[in-house]
Amino acid sequence: MSTSGQKPVLRVPDKGDLTTGPVRGHLIRLTIPMIWGILAIISFQLVDTYYVSLLGTEKLAAFSYTFPVTYGIFSIFIGMGIATSSVVSRLIGERKYDTVKRVTSHAMFLVLLLSLLAAAIGIPSLHGLFGAMGADEDAIQLISSYMIPYFIGTFFVSMPVVGNAALRATGDALIPAGIMTVAAIANAIFDPLLIFGLWGFPRLELFGAAIATIISNFCAMAAGLYIMYRRGLFDLSHIINLHEFGNSMRRLLVIGLPAGLTSMLPSIVGSYINHLLSKDGDAAVAAFGAASRIEAFTQVIMMALSIGMAPIIGQNWGAQDFARVRETVKNALIFSVLWSAFVAACLGGFSPMIATLFSDDQDLVHYLTLFLWIVPLSYPLGNLTHGWGSVFNATGKPQISASLLFFKMIVILIPACAIGYHLSGVIGVFFAICLTNVITGLSFHIWAWKKIGSVA
Repeated sequence: MSTSGQKPVLRVPDKGDLTTGPVRGHLIRLTIPMIWGILAIISFQLVDTYYVSLLGTEKLAAFSYTFPVTYGIFSIFIGMGIATSSVVSRLIGERKYDTVKRVTSHAMFLVLLLSLLAAAIGIPSLHGLFGAMGADEDAIQLISSYMIPYFIGTFFVSMPVVGNAALRATGDALIPAGIMTVAAIANAIFDPLLIFGLWGFPRLELFGAAIATIISNFCAMAAGLYIMYRRGLFDLSHIINLHEFGNSMRRLLVIGLPAGLTSMLPSIVGSYINHLLSKDGDAAVAAFGAASRIEAFTQVIMMALSIGMAPIIGQNWGAQDFARVRETVKNALIFSVLWSAFVAACLGGFSPMIATLFSDDQDLVHYLTLFLWIVPLSYPLGNLTHGWGSVFNATGKPQISASLLFFKMIVILIPACAIGYHLSGVIGVFFAICLTNVITGLSFHIWAWKKIGSVA
């Protein structure tokens, strides 16, 4: 990967040059490890929730209040990871290796600054923030025992997200997935020890859950920084002298901020839909909550594909090999449609069986079955929107990605759900979600393919 007469300063793994070789092979190689990497990330909250639930309803309720806040913080750093992958992969395609090291080093420093800012704002705001969410004084005391250490350790939680994105930009998905898998296993081990005080450890309950998360991610951070240093992606001197830090920050934030903000949109829409469904009782809300979790697991492969194709698109965009960009997008979207159709058939065909796994409440089963019959029909076209969002982020055009997702979720989906509920209640909301996915997915795909074609 060296340019003529220039010794490369970036050491990438075998097959790290994504501007050559079979595109489909690169897609498979970068996507498969991300499946278990994403599952490892999801497992953190699932494991924490399970062990905290053993402490009792009061502790679990307090812990549940933290989810929207921790998700919002995590979304910001997901955006930074998307930005780092986009910028670094395009720089590699342009063979600007010295700039790669500077940008990735500054990305780590920027993550530190944002983490300190989150703590400086979050800790003093705990009482007012969670009080506004409906938590009483006793709950806020429990929440604080988790959120204060979490805010202090935000850098340890967020840095692996961005560091792993930089490693993936070099064509390596295996090491990042391995790092997060080991961290998830460590969290599962430390959780019971620190929450319940087993084997001589102090019983720390919610505080222990936060400490377990921080320790596990600290190990992931240390491993990531070491590998980045060995690969020529990180140099402390860039942080000490901060030469051209402003340039690095502009490159990263112009993508990271819109990507982070748009990753929060599903929670906003979900909250509004819950508000509508609450008028029909707890069963409707619980059914939608269960459906959302089912969707999250069925979307793991699609998320992995979006993450996996981004470095390929970025490197080839930087190398100005637009034909390979189109080939990558085409292969990824064909798989997206086929996989989404398979998922829709499975969810629809087995919907009554799936619904009864979650509850024996007849109303809940009824609503969940309706959701699984209606909404998955839109997955083949609906998932195209998110796929195109990843494409535009990877090519350094986050304003297009943000506009697409904002238009779909806020401008169209929220009013559509309101109209649907007014006309037909719960089933009207489900049809509104389905129709919005189909209409936006198809129209955005036609527009985006022409736009990519005008460049490529």
